Amino acid sequence: MQNADALSDSQTEQLPVQQELPLAMVGGSPFTELPSDLYIPPDALEVFLESFEGPLDLLLYLIRRQNMDILDINVSDVTRQYMDYIRVMEDMRFELAAEYLVMAAMLAEIKSRFLLPRRKDDDEEEDDPRAELIRRLQEYERFKTAAERIDELPRMDRDFYTANPEIPKLQREKKHPDVTLTEVLLALQEVLKRSELFEHHQIEKERLSTRERMTQVLERVSADHFTLFTDLFPFDEGKLGVVVTFLAVLELVKESLLELVQTEMFGEIHVRARGEVENEPEAETSEGDDGG
Repeated sequence: MQNADALSDSQTEQLPVQQELPLAMVGGSPFTELPSDLYIPPDALEVFLESFEGPLDLLLYLIRRQNMDILDINVSDVTRQYMDYIRVMEDMRFELAAEYLVMAAMLAEIKSRFLLPRRKDDDEEEDDPRAELIRRLQEYERFKTAAERIDELPRMDRDFYTANPEIPKLQREKKHPDVTLTEVLLALQEVLKRSELFEHHQIEKERLSTRERMTQVLERVSADHFTLFTDLFPFDEGKLGVVVTFLAVLELVKESLLELVQTEMFGEIHVRARGEVENEPEAETSEGDDGG
């Protein structure tokens, strides 16, 4: 007999016991009882109760706290504890969801059916009033357990994070080769060859001015983009026009009004105006005209 009692006591000690919910957390330490000398003015504290997902969650918590099996629910004790929790929420001025009150009514109905005497002339066996509640609790417990297991699975942006390195944009500055006088002369030779194709007989020729041609060249180029060197030459003027234009370009380069750029060795030459002094030759031309 003593061995049986000792075995029963050891089994009781091994059963898990649900800890009492803390009233508050102060500095990370739980408080389960209020100090006897503590005075709390009305509406002085904002109280946070244990959060339940619904009435079934609350019922399941109350049952597990007493280490009871769902199939052996003590309706009287569970109903009393459930109503105590409802009263606490009402005292704290929490708005109760309607489903909590519906569950309270259901518990009251089950309890009343146990208290009411049964009719003697009723031969048929009545169903257990707890059957529907037990079924709902078992179903809810299965879903809750499955949800907890799913929540324990590794989740992105919670348990692990993916690295998204951005590749820096590398901008290589292409160094343009310097334009030599030899390359400029080669380009001029190409322009002269092309101008021979457009030569025609002229009865009269107007005198071409290098200064006027400098102004015309500056009007055709821009500081925002490059112009092909060969596009500056009007081939309909023959070799004379080509020579005058070439001299005008050289003069503009000398006066730092034009910039010659070549993208590759022996490649095409491009021309661009220098923006800060782009209108200077035009002013000089105007002065020359006024003087004439």
